Amino acid sequence: MASLLITATNMIITPDGAPTRVLSPGFVRVADGVIAEAGAGPPPGTPDVELTEGLLAPGLVDLQVNGYYGYDMVDADEAGWHTVVSRLPETGVTSFLPTFITAPVATQAAALRRTRDLLPGLPAGTRVLGVHTEGPFLSEKRKGAHNPLHLTDPAPEAISALLETGLVKLVTLAPERNGALAAIRTLTEAGVLVSVGHSDATAAQVRAAADAGARKVTHIFNAQTGVHHRDPGVAVQALIDDRLSPGLILDLHHVAAEAAALVFRAAPGRVVLVTDAAASAGMPPGTYDLGGEPITMPEQGPPLRADGTIAGSGLRLDEAVGNAVGIGVDVAAAVDAATRVPADLIGRSDLGRIAAGAAADLVWLGPDHRALATWVGGQKVFGGGS
Repeated sequence: MASLLITATNMIITPDGAPTRVLSPGFVRVADGVIAEAGAGPPPGTPDVELTEGLLAPGLVDLQVNGYYGYDMVDADEAGWHTVVSRLPETGVTSFLPTFITAPVATQAAALRRTRDLLPGLPAGTRVLGVHTEGPFLSEKRKGAHNPLHLTDPAPEAISALLETGLVKLVTLAPERNGALAAIRTLTEAGVLVSVGHSDATAAQVRAAADAGARKVTHIFNAQTGVHHRDPGVAVQALIDDRLSPGLILDLHHVAAEAAALVFRAAPGRVVLVTDAAASAGMPPGTYDLGGEPITMPEQGPPLRADGTIAGSGLRLDEAVGNAVGIGVDVAAAVDAATRVPADLIGRSDLGRIAAGAAADLVWLGPDHRALATWVGGQKVFGGGS
């Protein structure tokens, strides 16, 4: 594989043992798909690509993508997967977890097997890191857009059925359900990240889930107990427990700007920006599918069920980074929340950073933080550059 040398007026760097920061200017040298060298000062040779505006950042990592470009990932055909994998780099995303929402466990297991079989044939593009199952082990009281008919307890046989393919990397569940703590321990021992979500739990129950191994909270403030001075819930524990990383849908519809700023201030270095994108993302207004049920994408705002329930989002992850900067978050912290933090959570310390030895997954963000070019493994998969 050819080498690549990129210089940038501004570059995010994540050196081992040091906090993420911005270098002005910086360079990245890539060899065989891996970052061989990154730093400040004169580059070691004549650059192949010179970025004189914007920001060179690690490729974005999205842990919650229900669908995109008209396709719902749980039942997308091969053409749908090809479209999503090849086009997500347009949004700066270089790796993601397709998210399968609530369905009968047997249906989810079948979808996992189908996904396992088609992954080897996908084209170059965004990396598929595994699968996120959001449900069916959720609370009926906090179901959001999930079908209540399929919600159930995380029985051992159900957990085994989902683990069979080895594809599941993240499971969202409600820790107050019967058997949930045992399920968290089983999943954690299997190397699966457990996230608390769609939950009516108390803060104490979430603390017990963290004791059992849970390390994330799914879309903080949405479909969960919140911040109450005498009855603290999921959101409170997510903010005060250093073991937990709160996921945040920063489209400024799911969570107001002021509440999003609170999350970043209360949980510095732990926030995970996610899109929770539905099939309507990247598409014009109209009717689409989420988990086998229709959703409507309006002219403005997120997609909705017929009853008005928010059903995923139309958010781009690069847009979420820009929104974070827009509410006052430091640019390095905003990028970190969409790169290093999610990558580390799922055990992929080779992703989400610009550092020697990491995969050469990179995105050039313009002054508005929109992706202008994207590289995966050192190969350009979107936009300008080499």
